[in-house]
Amino acid sequence: MEQLPLYIPVMFGLTVLLAGWLFGRATPARKPFLALLAVWIAFQAGLGLTGFYTVTNTVPPRLLLLLLPPIITIVALMSTAWGKTFIDRLDIRALTLFHVVRIPVEIVLLWLFMQKTIPELMTFEGRNFDIFSGLSAPLVYWFGFIGNRVNKPLLLIWNLVCLALVVNIVVNALLSVPTPFQQFAFDQPNIAIIYFPFNLLPSCLVPLVILAHLAAIRQLLRKETASTTQSPLP
Repeated sequence: MEQLPLYIPVMFGLTVLLAGWLFGRATPARKPFLALLAVWIAFQAGLGLTGFYTVTNTVPPRLLLLLLPPIITIVALMSTAWGKTFIDRLDIRALTLFHVVRIPVEIVLLWLFMQKTIPELMTFEGRNFDIFSGLSAPLVYWFGFIGNRVNKPLLLIWNLVCLALVVNIVVNALLSVPTPFQQFAFDQPNIAIIYFPFNLLPSCLVPLVILAHLAAIRQLLRKETASTTQSPLP
């Protein structure tokens, strides 16, 4: 990849740090979480710096090492007893504010498109509407947690919509990488994520975003079920 202006990787690196700090605020096990996240980032940084992901013609693709460990971790958290305990102890208020990190991510993606390292479809000028999630997060936080009340319908709908938005761009981004499975953007493929630090987008940032949504949705649905179960019969 051609040399990028320094402000682009610096901005992205700061965004990764911000995301880790904001998500860490949502968990009571902050130090162990941040320690594990640091190890994972260091591992992915090592692979990215050695050019491991630049070999894109293998089957299975090496990019699976970006995706499978986070996917397995999220599935384990959502399906095991200890994982559900961890999920249910996360602070849904902090999880909501966490999504402001999607604003600088979208700015970096626009810059990367201007440097011809990702396709336009990955920006808010193309098929990526994820900036809505970042811009709306402070408003949803404000109206979702007025006083001691929790606006469950608003929070639930917003989390579902924003989850769909991030899944949409993930699918488009992965199918734009120059692998045997590429479907989009042959004229300007998604090459940024095969280099450090941008390989931290699919391996770190996106999994945290998805986990934040899934955790919030689970908590909101559980609270709704509990209130329905506990309501007295007429």
